[in-house]
Amino acid sequence: MTAYQIWIAFMTIVVREVRRFTRIWPQTLLPPAVTMTLYFVIFGNLIGSRIGPMEGYDYMEFIVPGLIMMAVITSSYANVVSSFFSMKFQRSIEELLVSPTPNWVILTGYVAGGMARGLIVGFVVMLVSLTFTTLEFYSPVLVISTALLTSLVFSLGGFINAMFATKFDDISIVPTFVLTPLTYLGGVFYSINLLDPLWQAFSMANPILYMVNAFRYGVLGASDVGPVWAIAMLVVFSVVLFTLSLRLLNQGKGIRS
Repeated sequence: MTAYQIWIAFMTIVVREVRRFTRIWPQTLLPPAVTMTLYFVIFGNLIGSRIGPMEGYDYMEFIVPGLIMMAVITSSYANVVSSFFSMKFQRSIEELLVSPTPNWVILTGYVAGGMARGLIVGFVVMLVSLTFTTLEFYSPVLVISTALLTSLVFSLGGFINAMFATKFDDISIVPTFVLTPLTYLGGVFYSINLLDPLWQAFSMANPILYMVNAFRYGVLGASDVGPVWAIAMLVVFSVVLFTLSLRLLNQGKGIRS
């Protein structure tokens, strides 16, 4: 395929994915905004007023970056895992695989679609947060970089989940038993400096911790983890997951019998 044909194939997949989740926006874009509004009200206003400042910041200011990242994570992951598995289930993915389209183009197309949904939802949640607090971005470049890398990592994670899934129940196992615990233990609602040294060490193995803290540093200028180290970890996660995803797709894992 020529570079132009590859670009057309890539954009076709991306546009289809974007149209898919924007067409049903009451199910894909609205629920995260409503859920995060409840987090802002309950944790930020009600509980936060009792907790007081966290790491020198108002509690609402402290949790906003983490909640935005939570929205990006869940939306990016959900978009790819549901879309690609549906294609597998309907066996329509076979038509794409037998086409001249390279596997890496198929992968990047689905991932880009997941990233688009994650970033749009994150932007919506950020707008909602402005009704509760003010955001003064310490480093806009870091904010954008972290959001892009986070959506990339979890779009790839959703793709891998979809490759291994054999039934619809399988696409909910990872979000329920892995993603949700890691999110709540990723420093969204607290600083890991409050934990004992042992639990701090365990927290450092949580990839979501790096995402939340890198984004928090970009917004507030404060973080439990060095921003350079956090971004480096996100780049490593991205490379590893992309390599694994492409390898699985080349092998036809869960697709070819």
